Amino acid sequence: MQQTKLYGDKISVSGTFPKAGTQAPEFSLCTIDLEEINLSSFAGKKLLLNIFLSVDTPVCATSVQKFNEQVNDDTVVLCISADLPFSASRFCISQGFENITMASFFRSPEFTEDYGVNLNQGRFKGLASRAVIVINEEGLVCYSELVKDISREPNYTGALSALANINFY
Repeated sequence: MQQTKLYGDKISVSGTFPKAGTQAPEFSLCTIDLEEINLSSFAGKKLLLNIFLSVDTPVCATSVQKFNEQVNDDTVVLCISADLPFSASRFCISQGFENITMASFFRSPEFTEDYGVNLNQGRFKGLASRAVIVINEEGLVCYSELVKDISREPNYTGALSALANINFY
């Protein structure tokens, strides 16, 4: 079982976290329009999964903002949390975000186990740990980071570098 931290306190994380070179697990998530999307919806596209607790936390909101600003048009940025589509939609509208897609696993709690980000203890039990996963056009994981402390931001440079070099993977 993997671990992350929250302000230095250890929290166990269950599931199988995808590593670079492996096939990304299929998923089913809900958009802000209450439509279902899955991994195969993005076949043929570069995909960055920005997984986090909730857009209602400052670090999570910052990660959405930074990826919205820094990712090119040739990449789909999928920001994933347990947030209900209604609150995710309000957040995107209030921030003017147009380069990201918000998705919720509220209908599909197995997502956190399938992607190895399930916080399974403490006050955030059932939510997702902070992680970034880059997937190429064929569904192969090219980069993955399970952030060591969920109170910290992900490695933007590592994820963006993986996206820039995806054709060389």
